[in-house]
Order: sequence, then C-alpha cells, then structure tokens
Amino acid sequence: MPEQKLDIADILMAVKVITPEQRERADKLAAQSRCLFGEAVVRLGFAKEDAIALALSKKMGLPFASKENRLLKVQKHQKLEDLVPENFAREHALVPLFRDSSLLAVAMWDPTNISVRENLKLLTHCEIQPFVSTKVQIYSAIDDFYQQGSRSMIDKTIEKIAAAPLDAKAGGDDMESLVTRVDLDSAATLSEDAHTIALVNAILKQAVAERASDIHLESYDQRVVLRFRIDGTLYERAAPLKKDFMAIVARIKILAKLDIAERRLPQDGTFSIKVHDIPIDLRISICPTVYGEKVVMRILANAATELNIDALGFEPRQRTDFLDAANQPHGLIFITGPTGSGKTTTLYTVLNTIKTPELNFMTIEDPVEIKLSGISQVQVRANIGLTFASALRSFLRQDPDVILVGEVRDAETAQTCLRAALTGHLVLSTLHTNDALSAVVRLVDMGIEPYLLAGSLMLVAAQRLVRVLCPECRKPYEPPAEEWDEVVRGAMLDSAPPTSRTFYKPSGCQSCYNTGYKGRRAIYEIYRINQDMRRIISKDKGDLTKLQAAAAKTGMWNMRASGFRKVLLGQTTIGEVHSATVEE
Repeated sequence: MPEQKLDIADILMAVKVITPEQRERADKLAAQSRCLFGEAVVRLGFAKEDAIALALSKKMGLPFASKENRLLKVQKHQKLEDLVPENFAREHALVPLFRDSSLLAVAMWDPTNISVRENLKLLTHCEIQPFVSTKVQIYSAIDDFYQQGSRSMIDKTIEKIAAAPLDAKAGGDDMESLVTRVDLDSAATLSEDAHTIALVNAILKQAVAERASDIHLESYDQRVVLRFRIDGTLYERAAPLKKDFMAIVARIKILAKLDIAERRLPQDGTFSIKVHDIPIDLRISICPTVYGEKVVMRILANAATELNIDALGFEPRQRTDFLDAANQPHGLIFITGPTGSGKTTTLYTVLNTIKTPELNFMTIEDPVEIKLSGISQVQVRANIGLTFASALRSFLRQDPDVILVGEVRDAETAQTCLRAALTGHLVLSTLHTNDALSAVVRLVDMGIEPYLLAGSLMLVAAQRLVRVLCPECRKPYEPPAEEWDEVVRGAMLDSAPPTSRTFYKPSGCQSCYNTGYKGRRAIYEIYRINQDMRRIISKDKGDLTKLQAAAAKTGMWNMRASGFRKVLLGQTTIGEVHSATVEE
C-alpha cells in the first residue's frame, strides 16, 4: 500500500513554526519559483533550516542527522555512490548514510516527498529509512562523500578536462542544437566528451548555486579571470584555462544566438536555462578588449523574485506614502538610483500590489526583466523605432490607467510622461540622480515647465541596496559610545531607541560562502510632494536647498536614516550603510 502523502506545510503549522499568513506567502513563493515549500519558508526568513528539520523529525518520528550528533556520516566503504548517483543526490537534496542488508538509510531535506522516496527505492532496490537533515549540511556531506571536498563544480570540471585524452572532442563541433530553454541537468548537456559544454554548464550552475547576479569572464595576457557578483560584490572563482577561453565564448554566443565570427564589435543577447527545473533567464553582453572578448552575463532568476511589498525594506511611513501615491488616479511618481540598485523590482512590486482587473496597466521597458500576469509589457526596440517616447505615445491610444516607463532618458520621454499625467494617467518611472529631490532639478533641466511639474508630481524616491548579515553566523557586539550615538541620532527615530546596545558584524560560514552576508535589502528616502514643495518647484524652479528644508519640516528622513534603522534591527552594518550613502 502506498504511503499517505504528508504535507510539510501542515507539519510546520502544527508545531507552530509558521503562522497561517506566513504559510500563504510561502505557498505563493513556492508556486512562483517552483521550489519546495520548506525552501520558500527559509528564503522568506520565517524559519531556519534547523527549525524545519527538527519539526519534521519530531512530527514524523524520524531521526535527526547532523554533523554535531555524528549521524550525518556516510559509510564510505559500502560503495553507496554506486547505488545513489551524485546527480540524483544533488537534485533531490539527499545523501545515503549506510546500508544494512536491504535497508538503505538516507538523510533528506524533505522526507515528506513520497515520490522521491519511491524513486529512490526503485533506483536502489532497497527499503528506504529516511533521516532528516538541513540542506546546507546535506550538500556539505555530498561534497565530501563524492570526493569533491571544498572544490566547486568548476574546479571539478576543469580537472576532468585536464585529465581527458588529447584527442577528445572540445565540444565546439558537437554542441547540441539550441532549444528554447537549456536544461543543465539533462544528459545531453552533461556529455563527458563535450568539454566546452560541460565547462559552461558548470560555471552557470555554480553561479546559480551561489546566488550570483552577474558572471564576469575575461581574458588577459597570461590567464583567464572568472568572477561572480554576489550581493553586489565581485568574488573571484576558479577560472578555465586560457586555451579554452575562445571555445567558451563561442558556446555562449551560440546559446545567445549571436554571431560567433564577429569579434570586433560589442554584441548583446539573451538565453534561458533550467537548473533543477527552475527557469532562469540570462542577459549576455560581449565586448571586445585588447586581450580578447569580455563576457558579462546577468542572471535573472525571475521565478524566485517575490514581489511582496513587505519584503522590500520600506519603513512603515514610507510604505504608506508610496502606496498612497500609487493609488491616486493620475500623477507622476519617480524613483531614482544607480543601475542595479533595485528600482525596477520596487516598481514591479508596487504595480503587483495595486494591480486590479478594473484597471488597464501598461509598461515600456528595456529590457522586460520580469513578466507580470495581468499587465501588458512592451520591450524597447530602438532599431525599428520603438523607443520609450514612441511607445508611450501609442499607449495613450490604448486607454491605459497606469503606465510604467522603464527610464526617462531624454526630454522627449519626459515631456510625454508629463502629458500622460496631465491627461488623467498614473505614470511611474525612473531617473538617474544621486538623491530623490534632485529628480525635480533634473526634470526642470530637461525642459519641463516648473508650474506643470508642480501640479503633476506626487512622489519622488531614491534607493540603494545594502548587504544583509547572514542570520546563521552574524556576531553580536557592543558598539563604542560614538558609534551608538551616530546611529541613534542619524536614524531619526519616532520613539525611544532600544535599551539593548547590541550591533552585529559579519563572520562567515558555509551557508553564506564565508562572506558574512546573505542577500540584500533596499534602503529608501521617500518624499511625498506637499503644497510647500509645490510652491518651491513652481516659483523657485525646484531649488534643491529649499526643497530639502520643506521636506525636513514634515519629518521626512533621508536614506542614511533608513539604513541606520536597519542597523538597530541587526539586519546590516554601519559600514554597509556608510558605503551605500557616501554622498550624504
């Protein structure tokens, strides 16, 4: 008789690890990103892996295996690697522990998954005895058991290539035909004799595993450099050999449908991959340098992005001000910040929050980074004349209620946004300025009449991203008096500061790849345009000093104050806030 299917969500609810509201949010993220429910709970910060594993162990009556209690120890002399292949172990986050006659003990991250247990039973011809463990510790055990140790997938692939016979195929002439989305776990893409294919796959899979946002691959006189951007910082990784560099670039060009013969001009393209059944889009930029072409790949894990307003990092007043402005029937909203500061994610999240079937939403973007259900999205194609300004003019004949313009780059787009706002539409867009209120000055410089801008502008915001301390390894410390005073004074708190003088600093562990940080969070300055500010825009052409003084009178605070509030909550460090708000 088949086992009754267990529900990890019900178990976590029963032992009060999560609340009903948290379950609903985790269900939504799991469906969006096609990940396990437990992974969604961890990703949202509702519970740590240890708490989930212990809850499953207690409720299901299964032993808890960890390195600390020495149950997560693989019996290497039993040739368990012949029973459970490494690919299967990694894909399902499990590792065999020992075999006793026809019984196989297996440590699993999700023992409620009956189908995995049945597949494992068919694969090994053994009865399965599950143990519960955390994903981090399971993958560590997999690395050790399959003799990968501390080496990455890239290291292992490079070693395999170096050990191959000299006449083995390099992969350049034997690459599989391109499909819409390349599955990096399929047998075709893991063919051992297609060295180039295997090496590119290893780089991509390692980058996804480490939560990288960008991959930088560049050639110099004597060596190749490979770097991953993780939480905004570049980290160097094991690089392929110089002799393999051109074949790797050619492989990437084929995937992105670029001209492999063109090496003198920059090229841009896109392609999609699938890692553990999760679709991931990549945006490719190739630029010629004196030592060969440089490749930068932006990783867009669209399915894993949770467009939840509560996860952005707004302070309560900032959240209220932004949503109040976004729910108005017409007007202009601008958000500013450098490239890669999360502006698009903020605007997507706001649109997703205010979206209703009664309203017509349209966007013009370059590129469309996340596809949103219920919203008409248009991609800029400058080569055929489809620009921000031309698309926006067309939008006005499509009966829109809310329009998102990816970026205001020129006077024509700015003027068209203004006309749309003045004719009864809500327009949201971005600008590149150092702070929020400078957006007013930039728009006036673009030729917008101050009196028209004063009547239509409702809100300006700016944002930066700061790294979040890894919750697994952050270390508390008591800050010096001057450091404490700077943060408390700079946070512009509405109430008394916390009584406990405790800050946190990074440490480094396996979970965060020894960086001390895991993820990023936005810090904001948000200014709701009031009557005094409208008069300054209209009469003084947006005098920046006067605008700052008028905003301060209403108790609105700058970006550094938003950052210092997160320091007091133990989410980040003073150094991170200083680095992100250096202009203040």
